[in-house]
Amino acid sequence: MNFTDLCFLSATELQHLIRDHEVSARELTEAHLTQIDRVNPRLNAIVTLLADQALEQASAADEVLLRGHQLGPLHGLPVAHKDMAETKGIRTTFGSPIFRDHVPDRDALIVERFKAAGTITIGKTNTPEFGAGSQTYNEVFGETLNPYDLAKTCGGSSGGAAVALACGMIPIADGGDFGGSLRNPASFCNVVGFRPSPGRVPSWPTEAAWFPLQVQGPMARTVEDVALILTAIAGPDRRSPIAITEPADIFTRPLERDFRGVQVAWSRDFGQLPVDPLVTDVLEAGRPTFESLGCEIIDETPDFSDADEIFKTWRAWQFELNFRDLFESRREAIKETIIWNIQEGKKLTGPQLARAELKRTQLYHRVRQFMERCEFMIFPVSQVPPFSVQDRYVAEINGEKMQTYIDWMKSCYFISVTGLPAISVPCGFTPDGRPVGVQIVGRHHDDFGVLQLAFAFQQATEFWKERPSIAR
Repeated sequence: MNFTDLCFLSATELQHLIRDHEVSARELTEAHLTQIDRVNPRLNAIVTLLADQALEQASAADEVLLRGHQLGPLHGLPVAHKDMAETKGIRTTFGSPIFRDHVPDRDALIVERFKAAGTITIGKTNTPEFGAGSQTYNEVFGETLNPYDLAKTCGGSSGGAAVALACGMIPIADGGDFGGSLRNPASFCNVVGFRPSPGRVPSWPTEAAWFPLQVQGPMARTVEDVALILTAIAGPDRRSPIAITEPADIFTRPLERDFRGVQVAWSRDFGQLPVDPLVTDVLEAGRPTFESLGCEIIDETPDFSDADEIFKTWRAWQFELNFRDLFESRREAIKETIIWNIQEGKKLTGPQLARAELKRTQLYHRVRQFMERCEFMIFPVSQVPPFSVQDRYVAEINGEKMQTYIDWMKSCYFISVTGLPAISVPCGFTPDGRPVGVQIVGRHHDDFGVLQLAFAFQQATEFWKERPSIAR
């Protein structure tokens, strides 16, 4: 097996090879470093590389294995953390020129858990400035390109992670998701991105510990690898008051399930959104697969009215909360879309927040009641396929103009405001070879059920095996 083939094995397979002494953590790290050196210069996915440190960690991981010590679930696997996650002693820029040389003195909770599970930190992955927007570019590192078409964007904000996974530079990754930042780049890069239920993967540090819209979660090339990551990063922590108390080992259960007779709601457009026909065609081609699994498909969607107002209100509130000091002191160094979001937050009144919260509660109950009958909902992940990397955001879909830089992501953020678990899993390609994912949404806290249906679809289609030519 050459180094490229090794890099494209699933994390689950690599875990077994390491534990069976068929490949060492150092050999695996060397293979991924070689792949990074070969592919990354053309894509710009990994923006801080820690080759020497990673090799030292890998050698130490091999020593632990030889001594027969108890191993974590991700022992010996290389990982690159999103550049939004604080990493102790490792540059963390948040994609902002303000933090170009920032080196934290602590790890984010999700990084702590990856380390405790035995991972090898190989670097950091690119992100838009402060993770704002689903197009990965910033003034520190520049643009990350889509490996299936170098003229297109990889999406975002976990775009560097998605590209690194798609190209075999890493087997596992992390990211955050507010309005689609795990799901959108996964769809654009033919990998799997999972937005867990709020609190499933506790978040720390954060200035809004009770806030449920921003979540942390896993990315990988396969659904079973996402489940494997969750065995390490899920579970309660006292630093997160909304942490779900269910232990992480629920994700060690088999993903196989019989879906005969399970009712699934199917919607091409949420009943109201413009969706590019190229996306719709790929999704519709995947529908017979769900039917072949035994799912009873129903062409219905719950009432998502007010979802846009809810999301934009709470997003503005959070931006003002997180960046108010930088707005006052370093406004000239912040990109215009973030300034706009902060200013929208400054305009908010108490009655506006009360109205948004009332509507969010009403929306939750409308969707909950709808899902008493339908166990899952299926939607497009993104309303467009990967677009030009020169376009900072989508301005128009099917002739309908987008009012803000985030409007083209309603298909993701409508789900964010419900608090439901959702996944993007590869669904196919446009005629010119651009990846498209399908979004599977589950009931309240049924994260495992979402993984089961996604796994069944993945096994039946195997789109995830289509490597980008640049990485072969």
